[in-house]
Amino acid sequence: MAQHPNRLIHETSPYLLQHAHNPVDWYPWGEEALQKARREDKPIFLSLGYSSCHWCHVMAHESFENDEIAQYLNEHFVNIKVDREERPDLDEIYMTAVQVLTGQGGWPLTVFLTPDLKPFYGGTYFPPEDRWGRPGLLTVLRAIVELYHKEREKIVEQAERLTQYLGALQQPRPSTGLLTHELLQRAYFSSLQSFDREHGGFGDAPKFPHSMELSLLLKYWRRTQDPDALHIVEFSLEKMARGGIYDQLGGGFHRYCVDAAWRIPHFEKMLYDNALLVWTYLEAYQVTQKSLYHQVVEETLEYILREMTSPEGGFFASQDADSPEGAFYIWTPEEIIAVLGPEDGARACEYFGVVESGANVLYQPYTSEEFAAKIGMTLSEYEAWFARVKEELWRARERRRKPARDEKILTAWNGLMISACARAYQVLGHEKYLRAAQDAARFCLTHLCQGGRLQRSYKDGQAKLKAYLEDYAFFVIGLLDLYEADPDQQWIEKIKSLSTTMIEKFWDEHAGGFFFTSIDHEKLPVRPKSFYDGATPSGNSAAVFALLRLAKMTNDETLRAKAEQTLRLCHDFMEQAPQALCYMLSALDFYLGER
Repeated sequence: MAQHPNRLIHETSPYLLQHAHNPVDWYPWGEEALQKARREDKPIFLSLGYSSCHWCHVMAHESFENDEIAQYLNEHFVNIKVDREERPDLDEIYMTAVQVLTGQGGWPLTVFLTPDLKPFYGGTYFPPEDRWGRPGLLTVLRAIVELYHKEREKIVEQAERLTQYLGALQQPRPSTGLLTHELLQRAYFSSLQSFDREHGGFGDAPKFPHSMELSLLLKYWRRTQDPDALHIVEFSLEKMARGGIYDQLGGGFHRYCVDAAWRIPHFEKMLYDNALLVWTYLEAYQVTQKSLYHQVVEETLEYILREMTSPEGGFFASQDADSPEGAFYIWTPEEIIAVLGPEDGARACEYFGVVESGANVLYQPYTSEEFAAKIGMTLSEYEAWFARVKEELWRARERRRKPARDEKILTAWNGLMISACARAYQVLGHEKYLRAAQDAARFCLTHLCQGGRLQRSYKDGQAKLKAYLEDYAFFVIGLLDLYEADPDQQWIEKIKSLSTTMIEKFWDEHAGGFFFTSIDHEKLPVRPKSFYDGATPSGNSAAVFALLRLAKMTNDETLRAKAEQTLRLCHDFMEQAPQALCYMLSALDFYLGER
């Protein structure tokens, strides 16, 4: 480890601070680094990640703390480290570039740029030396340096072609196709085809929650009463709630599972996942009145209020995967028996699937009814027993070293959780959820709104970075839900003013739709315009939904027209890749219901 910190020591991002003592001569993204690359005619080594990312930590330990690799990077490159959660614009551009180049993406994201910021090569995680069929980072670095000095024309040509292609991707042509229910039906058939009938969810490992797809299926069921649509949702939600992806003791969901059966999670917990899953479980509870969904919503929000809420009311970004990897959540049979005693411990091990002698992730192989019958208890006797066991195990776990927490407060993600809390108050009636939504909204309006413009991120008393489309759109949606729960005039006034600013700063007057970055954002090789959902809804889909809802409230046809124009721009995308535009399709469902 370096004795003296590098330039990242002055940043507020926990991810950047994790690299502040690397021997790599890291720069944050900014004019100092970019001028150095141009002045010295060096390629840029750009590394993007986030603080709760397990493989980001692995690559940092293996490569960025390695003196030989650091020395080579420092000699031949200008090295820039970016927190993708602070700079989703850079992540959007360069992730797309790597996906075009390699057919895959993920984090850590490793991209090589010319001094004018155009990408020419990249990948995700690189091991320090050649292994597992992957080239080692040092091998890649040496090859890039040789190419850069001996075949510069090829690199410049590749970078130029790729940048032009990325630019073309941002400008889809409006479709002449009709906005009809057929698009929703196509989406349903696509989901039906990829549904995992054994374990729930969609596709194989790694398995992500796909909350937006499940919510869309619930809307389709309401429209059609197709029993298969409801079955997909219920089966998936139950499997997740009983799986290792759900924290069986403390509530809340991990980001994804490495297996198809929801057993072994990657242990980071993201604010946005939990907000979106609260949306979906609430919607399913409204349809079915199943107590399991009610329980999951309450436990997840209890986790958010307990672990992820700042004293001032804003919601923190994430909890880490590494404590070390999953240790906080893993149990051996011996540990459980030591807490509960032989009889209760043995029962608890069976209930939570702790059958291996080594480390186990807790999950529920039995339903409550099945296990009560198995151990000869009535359901009420079992529930009293289980509540006591769960409390004792949770208290024992609380004595362990907790995973690190990223205490950035991001406007976009706070908008999603404000919405989740406001909706939970409306459905379940608990005042604490309304207070949490109100407190977070006031925090964002006080600390992350300056002169009518939103900022992206807040930490250590400092708000920074101009907000992106998703910050405006998600926050407006959060305020819309809060206004429905708490019809205070202050919320609707903020909704109107922020929506006006969103249109002024992000709307594409030439082709329609919204750009990812504002009109006065720093100039980058591409001005992205994203339509596809990722782990969160696309900014365009959220903006469409927000404008449609506000238009309904205010009878403003101008807002409705902009939403409709964006839907038409996305018609072919919704037709060709519906599972990648689930939130836009949900907005379409709302739009069709208004006609």
